[in-house]
Amino acid sequence: MEAIHSATYKLVKRIKDSNFDVDQLHHYCLSMQIGIRDFQMSITDTRTDTCLLLEDYILQDVKTINARLQVLAKLFENHHLLMAGFWNSIKLSLKSHKFSLVPATHFVEDSVRDYLMLNCTINDSVESEYTYKHTSSNVVNAFAADKRLVSWIDSLYPNKDIDVTHQGSALIEGLLKYNTEANSKIVYCILDRGIMHVFVSENHKLHYYNQFSIKEAKDYVKYVMLVFKEFNLNQRTQKVILWGNITKSSDHYKLFSKYIGNITFGKRPANLKFNYHFDEIADHQYFDLLSVYLCD
Repeated sequence: MEAIHSATYKLVKRIKDSNFDVDQLHHYCLSMQIGIRDFQMSITDTRTDTCLLLEDYILQDVKTINARLQVLAKLFENHHLLMAGFWNSIKLSLKSHKFSLVPATHFVEDSVRDYLMLNCTINDSVESEYTYKHTSSNVVNAFAADKRLVSWIDSLYPNKDIDVTHQGSALIEGLLKYNTEANSKIVYCILDRGIMHVFVSENHKLHYYNQFSIKEAKDYVKYVMLVFKEFNLNQRTQKVILWGNITKSSDHYKLFSKYIGNITFGKRPANLKFNYHFDEIADHQYFDLLSVYLCD
């Protein structure tokens, strides 16, 4: 593989519960999420559904998938927990724009490539197809991801079956379990490092999901307004819930507020517990990472 050159990684957030016990890893679930230029992990006690550790890394100067794999290998090698093999369970979420949601009643396993080809092109030399079935919403997420990355993760934990899912599926599981008014349409927006995920649900059923590449601030509102138009939603009254690295003082939030009259921040997944150590991050941050644990 090519040399890393200047590519490396940087820890940007780390929260550790004082109850974390390295001798209890066999009771813990390791959840990981990998993007083009970032890596996050969380550790949850499966006995109490309590999140005990969260870490967020930026992969710096990574320009190719080979360089990303090398930087991740360095990160894992230097980490005191990631190379441990005796977890209760391991879940891996992959960020990818190559996905297709298919009704479970129409899903055919041998047609995954056909579903994906409707939305994207698959590079057979580096990508493979994967699926995740949402039993609660009766839909299957077919997605493509770096097969060498998945194979490498598998090789690190030879005694474990890795649950591989898509970032969108983690968000769907988290949102459909979210405690909101069940009898009205809700628009959910998740902002994630140059990408915005938009969902529409009603009665805890998913009506819409897509992700959009954000190049400038006005793109946020432009894409949300497209969804509003498609569903004939009212800008003044329609409830919109936001997650991500955003605050009320940020330009992004001010832009949203200018065009949307009923906007609030989301909370953490209700199915998880958090002690006071997590008070240092806002409740609407890391919703996707934390929701990976909810994927069965």
